Amino acid sequence: MRLEGKVAVVTGSTSGIGKAAITRFAEEGAKIVVWGQREEDVQKVVAEFKGKAAEVFGVAANVANSQEANEAMDKIKDHFGKIDILVNNAGITADAQLTKMTEDQFDNVIAVNLKGVYNCGQSAAKIMAEQKSGVIINVSSVVGVYGNFGQTNYAATKFGVIGMTKTWAKELGRKGVRVNAVAPGFILTEMVQKMPDKVLDMMKGKSPLGLLGDPEDIANAFLYLASDEAKFVTGTVLSVDGGVVL
Repeated sequence: MRLEGKVAVVTGSTSGIGKAAITRFAEEGAKIVVWGQREEDVQKVVAEFKGKAAEVFGVAANVANSQEANEAMDKIKDHFGKIDILVNNAGITADAQLTKMTEDQFDNVIAVNLKGVYNCGQSAAKIMAEQKSGVIINVSSVVGVYGNFGQTNYAATKFGVIGMTKTWAKELGRKGVRVNAVAPGFILTEMVQKMPDKVLDMMKGKSPLGLLGDPEDIANAFLYLASDEAKFVTGTVLSVDGGVVL
């Protein structure tokens, strides 16, 4: 039980990679926090995890709203008395080529994927610094390392997340807080599963392994970075992409 007694907060954990993360953390003994934007989605997942986790707690908050993010972190701290792990997973896409992208498309993605990470990271960091321990894991993307056609907004956020990760690692290390990022490749989430077969085959063809990743592959990376097995790892970007960028 690598996370026994730990309190793990995962934003965007009502589905996809985030839900896989709380599942994996619960299996390793963590007390988990389900964080989503809609109360009904949060409570549905909380009910699902009753009896499957040491303890489960839910918060509904928009990560892009600093007041909501801070209030959610305060609720978690008040309930558990601490926060050991934060996975900044919540994110959205709104794809368009540069010449066709609207201001709303750009602003909305920046608000959730970049400012949201900042809001939650800042709030959790204050708590972790006070307790002199903690782990922050930010979710970037291979797009945040190499860019991608039609994703000016998304790529900008995922590049930015890497910059924040390295900066926070330098600032928070002496306060006992480790900060790392994970950069997933093509992952077979519910959304991706709905894509046409020819698109899925194209995505598989980009990987030397000829595979798409599963959400559990990313959850396992989170688990490693959150655990004491990674106690000497900070400021790094762990690519989990099947070699797609080689």
